Amino acid sequence: MGAQMNRRQFLATSAMAAAGAAGILGGRLEAAPKFRTTLKRALIVGEPTRENLQAIKDAGFDGVEAGIVTPEKAAEARKIAEEMGLRIHSVIRGWAQFNSDNQQEVESGLQVTIDALKAAQAYGADAVLLVPGRMDVNPMPEPWEFRVKFDRKTGHITQVVEGDNARYQAYIDAHNRAYDAFQVAVRRLIPVARETRVVIALENVWNNLFVDPAHFAFFVNSFKNRWVKAYLDLGNHVKYAPTEQWVAALGKSIAKCHVKDFKLNPDGRGGNFCEIRDGSVDWPVVRKALDRVGYSDWMTIEGGSLPFDEQRRRLDLIIAGQ
Repeated sequence: MGAQMNRRQFLATSAMAAAGAAGILGGRLEAAPKFRTTLKRALIVGEPTRENLQAIKDAGFDGVEAGIVTPEKAAEARKIAEEMGLRIHSVIRGWAQFNSDNQQEVESGLQVTIDALKAAQAYGADAVLLVPGRMDVNPMPEPWEFRVKFDRKTGHITQVVEGDNARYQAYIDAHNRAYDAFQVAVRRLIPVARETRVVIALENVWNNLFVDPAHFAFFVNSFKNRWVKAYLDLGNHVKYAPTEQWVAALGKSIAKCHVKDFKLNPDGRGGNFCEIRDGSVDWPVVRKALDRVGYSDWMTIEGGSLPFDEQRRRLDLIIAGQ
């Protein structure tokens, strides 16, 4: 017994000494990692240039999300970024209008998306952010009134509020037409995504569509294709449901995340976008939710007027779970 106790004491003392040495040599004692996943920091640029990439690098970011340029310009930008140790990880395609009644508009939108996929390939990016459409049909429920139910065979909405939905039938019908149109358009893009090896990442935005986490997840997963995933904006749909609910619903289908914040009014109804960590997003809870679903990719700040170094500082706190 005595020998065993001495051995335990020896091992404990040795461990403490090693930790102390590490603290002396490293200047501080590193805490054990809190999360399984690793998140990287990015900002949005339009066309990447040596000047704007250098400013982002100097602020301590790891990469950027870029706009659509020709493959030749994208390849040149990639070279500059890689020289700096940065990564151009994604391309913003933005708004399409695949639910338009004008087929020429639909075809034009498809071509712009193809251009985005080819630019992403040349950048060395692995995703394109796509908003497949939008609609403005009134009346529609207020954000806090939504109680969405949908058919799991068709993806069509059957209810948007509790009780009588007759008042909102035009909205329901338009949403269902948009759902079908998006299915057709995105499926036409999948072969290009496969060829370029770039994910089509569908984003949740203020387009009056997919306001329910479960419905949006169902839509994304309905393609049953590795080249179609979700681009989750962490602040966009706070007015409909807490961000962690969106993370939990989308799970493994999340390809990328935008970092944004939204400040709800005191009554929880309505509000405004604000600087990250100044709003209603519960960032420690969201960080745990991202870790729980195994998200280990980029966190790209969208919007905000703070200096780059302050944005990076705030993002570091979010990534640390604070």
